[in-house]
Amino acid sequence: MPGLLTHRNYLAECKLVSFPIGIYKVLRNVTDQIHLITLANNELKSLTSKFMTTFCQLRELHLEGNFLHRLPNEVSTLQHLKAIDLSRNQFRDFPEQLTTLPALETINLEENDIVDVPVEKLAAMPALRSINLRCNPLSAEVRVIAPPLIKFDMLMSPEGARAPPP
Repeated sequence: MPGLLTHRNYLAECKLVSFPIGIYKVLRNVTDQIHLITLANNELKSLTSKFMTTFCQLRELHLEGNFLHRLPNEVSTLQHLKAIDLSRNQFRDFPEQLTTLPALETINLEENDIVDVPVEKLAAMPALRSINLRCNPLSAEVRVIAPPLIKFDMLMSPEGARAPPP
């Protein structure tokens, strides 16, 4: 079991409302070896700056199916992050801190309430390959401006489409 925790940390579907403080203590000597954390389908409303700075070696972060509406500024410490899944949360604003992450290849923000997207900042991201914005009420401006500027896959629902009812 210790070998599993040195690379991955699965805490999905545990009804967590916050990241357990005790885990910081248990993992304090191996945090730099943890590359994937799954906190999917919990009841998280926020993540702390301590979470971001403690697990700064993450490559993948799965936070789908929670109640998140923003990320702490310290998400910018995740310089090795390649993929983040924030689908099925409560984001109204695009988490612009993600645009500062040099290794980020995949962003999933499907089924949130995002209207505006920083297209120019996304276009400048060196590693970005795919962003999923399906089932978001994206503005007409984003739909027009994005296609000619971007060099990655940007998935969007047809205009006016909404998320299916739960």
